Amino acid sequence: MASLSRNSLLLVLSLLLLITFSNVAEIHGAKLRPSECKPRCNYRCSATSHKKPCMFFCLKCCATCLCVPPGTYGNKETCPCYNNWKTKEGRPKCP
Repeated sequence: MASLSRNSLLLVLSLLLLITFSNVAEIHGAKLRPSECKPRCNYRCSATSHKKPCMFFCLKCCATCLCVPPGTYGNKETCPCYNNWKTKEGRPKCP
């Protein structure tokens, strides 16, 4: 009986660790599949009044960087490539 509850506890802890680390990988700029870019960019650009240019540049940045920061604004430090890509004028290229 003690062995069964110990195994169950070990299984639950292992699953919790797996879930925790999978979320950490996503937060810290884990690579997306190209098919994941459009839904991520839809959410990223959902709060702007300039949806068309936002989507254009977000999709371009995601295709190159395979990363879109979480949220509708900011959090670019989670995607270094996305964060560091600048225009000729030195302004951020990626929304």
